[in-house]
Amino acid sequence: MANVVLKTDIPDVPVKHGKVRDIYDLGQALLIVASDRISAFDVIMKTGIPYKGQVLTRISKFWFDFLSGTVENHLISDHVAKFPPPFCDHPEQLAGRSMLVKKTRVLPVECIVRGYITGSGWKEYQKQGTVCGIKLPAGLKQCQKLPEPIFTPSTKAEQGAHDENIDYDACVELIGRDKADYVRDKSLEIFKKAQAYAESKGILLADTKFEWGEIDGRIILIDEALTPDSSRFWPADKYEPGRDQESFDKQFVRNYLEQINFDKSGPGVELPPDIVQKTSAKYIDAYERLTGQTFQQVAG
Repeated sequence: MANVVLKTDIPDVPVKHGKVRDIYDLGQALLIVASDRISAFDVIMKTGIPYKGQVLTRISKFWFDFLSGTVENHLISDHVAKFPPPFCDHPEQLAGRSMLVKKTRVLPVECIVRGYITGSGWKEYQKQGTVCGIKLPAGLKQCQKLPEPIFTPSTKAEQGAHDENIDYDACVELIGRDKADYVRDKSLEIFKKAQAYAESKGILLADTKFEWGEIDGRIILIDEALTPDSSRFWPADKYEPGRDQESFDKQFVRNYLEQINFDKSGPGVELPPDIVQKTSAKYIDAYERLTGQTFQQVAG
């Protein structure tokens, strides 16, 4: 089994452990480290997924580069040797899975764009014919492509709580009209660009979540971008509306937990080796298809 990094620990430096990422506050910047932890149903499992953190970091880096002419992002460097001390001295923990980024004032909304009707959107549509208050055409099938992508923001919940879908007026109340208009328009713009690119690689981008932050009077793209953890990616050659789709994320983990009647209030459990291996392969497959590059582990 490959080396799995469940958490990082840089001596004498405070760290905040999220569900997947470890965040070090450097004052004017942040160091964000993608661990190999995996969560399902908002519960962190005891077993990590080999290479997951490196895949997430490299996919984000790919999209930041791809979208650089369209939107500014928070990345400063992903090279450990260029990190300030003491971080540059710990490649064994950080290589391939960390980014030094600009520290911003995070806008308190999750900017979700949906190109297909699935998940919570499908549930709402079945009851009301809407998604986040947006009226959609009648007769849509599960996982059907929408006529146009839609912007469906949600609140940003504290860890352990659930985000709540909100309508656009509520988004305006949270951050103001000008900022809401900007993040809506930019989120839709970069989603459409990414969706078209992904489709050219045989992958359908069903939906994704963007986060935005303010710095020096500008709003820039932050957090991760268009990864299997923040997006639904489906293999185009297996797509069929009217049912759930295969995906490039933690599908095997969720399926396994459902089979064992996992208590979704936690705690996490150990995952069998075959589930771990299949999930790791899914993440690597997504990286290789999207970037056109063969995945190689970055050694510390």
